[in-house]
Amino acid sequence: MPITAADVEDTVRTTTATLAGARDTGWDAPAGAMDWSCWETVEHIADNFFFYAAQLGPRVADTERSVPFAWAQRRKGGPGLVLYADRDAGPAGLLRCVDACGALLVAVVRTTPPDVRAHHDDGVLDTEGFAAMAIGETLVHMHDVTTGLGLPWAPPADLCARLLARFFPGAPVDTDPWATLLWATGRGDLPGHRRQTDWRWGVQPSG
Repeated sequence: MPITAADVEDTVRTTTATLAGARDTGWDAPAGAMDWSCWETVEHIADNFFFYAAQLGPRVADTERSVPFAWAQRRKGGPGLVLYADRDAGPAGLLRCVDACGALLVAVVRTTPPDVRAHHDDGVLDTEGFAAMAIGETLVHMHDVTTGLGLPWAPPADLCARLLARFFPGAPVDTDPWATLLWATGRGDLPGHRRQTDWRWGVQPSG
């Protein structure tokens, strides 16, 4: 089953709903085992939605290079991003940025032909690939963030299975899909399988 704009929309909705349950404090705590804070990691999620939408946006997509936005790193060791949330707007403002950027990607995926190809740093992605990459990044980074904020997070098994089929076709298929996705992205152990310490998204276009 393909990854669709509706899947992106559902992911944005569950992400913002989950994070809305966090307290206003604690956002500067590390996001799981990452060097980024919870705030920075959610900014990265929003930035991904925007940036992936932008790659599909030009009238003629480019498979050789990304749309040349300037990016900045606000602190050494933090994420390099195209956009940042206004810190004075607090967590509610940050979630509005996620919601807005997610809506941009949903709209672009719905209106872009499936055979369009555009550049990603790890390779070339089609329209579905950018939708899937945004979802995959969001699910695993939400694991990082919710670990730091002390919130529950368990995405749908079917969605995780489709992401595994798309990006990690060699991953086990007889294990829990969410646990397997965490394992495949170096975030957890899977009984009987070596821990992943050097991994990347498999970004070959479908079809």
